[in-house]
Amino acid sequence: MSRLDSFIRRMKAQRLLLDAAAERIETLDGPIVDLGLGAGRTYDHLRTRFPAREVFAFDNFVQAAVGYLPDAEHMVIGEIRETLPVSLPRLKARAALVHNDLGSADAVGNNAIAHWLAPAIEAIARPDAIIITSFPLPFAKQVALPLPTGINPGRYHILQLTV
Repeated sequence: MSRLDSFIRRMKAQRLLLDAAAERIETLDGPIVDLGLGAGRTYDHLRTRFPAREVFAFDNFVQAAVGYLPDAEHMVIGEIRETLPVSLPRLKARAALVHNDLGSADAVGNNAIAHWLAPAIEAIARPDAIIITSFPLPFAKQVALPLPTGINPGRYHILQLTV
């Protein structure tokens, strides 16, 4: 499979998961957190898909075009390992949905990220939050939710934190 085909498949999977998450968080209060702003495509989709919610984006640096950047209140720039665990006062409430797109094709690197990222997400997420992630995260208490039709197992993960 070409890298372009892989990218298209990944974007389709991401959209399917975000749409599935929308139904699951209808009754949950709280903001949405997007980890890894990148070009701003997912952030733009999130703010369009969830117009009544605050959407916060985290990244180590800014590379998105100006029209796709969050305002200063909703953009957190810096080492996510440091900024995310202490961001609850800025979020004002625990997150109902967290989208993680920090990973790469490097399973060893993703595993290293997962060990600091899971506790950082738990520090800012509701105990019943929905987590969409491109690689497995070792939460203390979680339930793997079924993937929507059309997403290959292991490509993405949709989880719900549990009490």
